[in-house]
Amino acid sequence: MPAKRSPARRPTMKDIARRAGVSESAVSFALNGRPGVSDVTRERVRRVAEQLGWRPSTAARALSGEGAATVGLVLARPADTLGVDSFFLQLVSGIQEVLAERHLGLLFQVVEGVPDECAVYRRWWAEHRVDGVLVVDPRTDDPRPALLDELGLPAVVIGGAPDERHPGLSTVWADDAGAMASVVDGLYALGHRRIVHIAGLSGLAHTERRIRTLRAEARRRGLTGVESITTDYSDAEGAAVTRRVLGSAAPPTALIYDNDVMALAGVATATELGFSVPADVSVVAWEDSALCRMVKPWLSALSRDSVEFGRTAARELTALLDGGAAGTVRVPVPRLIERESTGPARGT
Repeated sequence: MPAKRSPARRPTMKDIARRAGVSESAVSFALNGRPGVSDVTRERVRRVAEQLGWRPSTAARALSGEGAATVGLVLARPADTLGVDSFFLQLVSGIQEVLAERHLGLLFQVVEGVPDECAVYRRWWAEHRVDGVLVVDPRTDDPRPALLDELGLPAVVIGGAPDERHPGLSTVWADDAGAMASVVDGLYALGHRRIVHIAGLSGLAHTERRIRTLRAEARRRGLTGVESITTDYSDAEGAAVTRRVLGSAAPPTALIYDNDVMALAGVATATELGFSVPADVSVVAWEDSALCRMVKPWLSALSRDSVEFGRTAARELTALLDGGAAGTVRVPVPRLIERESTGPARGT
């Protein structure tokens, strides 16, 4: 049996002191930007540290009050829905890109619900595990902003309402209401009067904004055959709701899905039931992705740069960590790309 290799030894401040010919206290002063050493010594110590590949210990930084060099992200959603959510995967990609530039880690945890998420924030704060957090899926009557405010933990709320202000918390938001209005405008112009919105999780702030906007647009036009039905974002529930509404006495002529996966499941279900897309029913996906162009017909979809959304949120958080003031940033309104899955309502 080959001998077990010993783990590589990490360089220490003592190693740096020995190589640079200075005391360990001088190394500490130099690497932590404290007075007590000359500029020449500081530069020599930093050069030696770089040569040795030395990095500060996260635990030591936390104990000394210098921070954990880590940002937290908690997701309170069913874990089995993550793999089908292209928006979230792209969002995290953008976040990670910015954090990597700053040599910051991302601590990610999935929990059952908002109370569990709040418990995680309290534990992270008490243990100095993170320097700040990114908050996703804002809720109606959301307890998280007030808690983070109380803890003094810097945070950015992704998708929050621009009028909800909390000291120390920034908000990055998209105009869901404007996006929904543009979809309804397009479908109405095509003659659609019976529209069903197959929505995401109930209680999420962006879900409620989309539902309210659809209702307002329907009232403005005197439409009565319009409704929203919430789901868990999965293809299974998307298909089940599609089957139910298309099997009704007065089926909708247009369907709006809150993500691409549900829209694909909806097209498959409609075809199975004998409905032609878009001759019998038009389909719009809220999130554009490669999936929307891998099905026949190609799906009309709302397009936005989800990776840039993540970058923007991460930049706002690093600005807070650098001592900047909290603010509100609006990302561009999702743009409707009309493809093959939308057309004139039958009979118009």
